[in-house]
Order: sequence, then structure tokens, then C-alpha cells
Amino acid sequence: MPLSMMEQGDTRMITEFRGQEEMKRHLQDLGFIRGEKVRVVGENASGMILMVKGVKIALNRALANRIMVAD
Repeated sequence: MPLSMMEQGDTRMITEFRGQEEMKRHLQDLGFIRGEKVRVVGENASGMILMVKGVKIALNRALANRIMVAD
């Protein structure tokens, strides 16, 4: 399921990325790596605040929609 479908407090594992290679590399540079756990610590209509590798990162929903997660 897309990361954008997660709710506040959910923790899941990143399984894949959808999109162009440049976008995938950008997300990986931010810490979004396949197999890494991601937790939603906040959200609003335009984006999400996520905890990845101990760092809080804000992403808009369009980018969050390109990151696939699983239990």
C-alpha cells in the first residue's frame, strides 16, 4: 500500500518505490531505503511528517504516494 494511506502512529516497512530513477535516488538520499521502517508522527491535508532512521522528515502526499509499504 502507498505510504500516503498510513495514519498517524502507524509504523511499516518500505518495500519499493514507484517513479523515475531521479525521484527514487532523492528519496533514498533522504533515508527512505527499502527494508527501513517508517512511522507517521503527524499529518495534515498537504503532507505528512515521518520518522525514518531517527530523523523527522516532511513529505507532501504526492511523494508519499510513490513509496510502497507493508506490515
